[in-house]
Amino acid sequence: MNYCSECGAEIILARPEDDNRLRHVCSACNIIYYQNPKIVAGCIPEHKGKILLCKRAIEPRSGYWTLPAGYMELDETSMEGALRETLEEANARVEILGLYAVFNLPHVNQVYMMYRSRLLDMDYSPGTESLDVALYSENEIPWNDLAFTTIRQTLRYFYADREVGQFRLHTGDIIKQGEKYSFRAGPDEIYDDYSSSTIIQRP
Repeated sequence: MNYCSECGAEIILARPEDDNRLRHVCSACNIIYYQNPKIVAGCIPEHKGKILLCKRAIEPRSGYWTLPAGYMELDETSMEGALRETLEEANARVEILGLYAVFNLPHVNQVYMMYRSRLLDMDYSPGTESLDVALYSENEIPWNDLAFTTIRQTLRYFYADREVGQFRLHTGDIIKQGEKYSFRAGPDEIYDDYSSSTIIQRP
């Protein structure tokens, strides 16, 4: 945004009174245009231990596999957004079982909210943003062809929890260090080995 939507004057970077950082501010009427992180909501659609994945048809990471997820729209909850994205990307109907993972990606100003879900039927197919959709067991998942670190981490946690028979909420941060990305687990995480692994992959 270069010009104010209210008066048409130029937008500049300035520190508003009683603020502690630079903001996008109208140079004439002083309206502040706040820049805030975007929320990505998605599902982990399960059927008998297998997970429904989508092969992306769009950039970034076209041709790589992911869980159905995308940006929330206005006037919807995160759960509604997760259900909508699953229907749009995989034509899949699911029942939400609960919030499963919340990951912060400060380098791209995103927060991921992933929900555990159950497939209601086997009537799924690629949506307009997917080349293919398929159910995979843990051993069948194309781990080297997953699109994003967030998806890899979510699936790691899912199968670790499934093995011990208890699903719990996971939190963490994906940190960019040069061209590499590392995962930093939340303070209450029990899987310590996952918090130190460095993954050379797009978030």
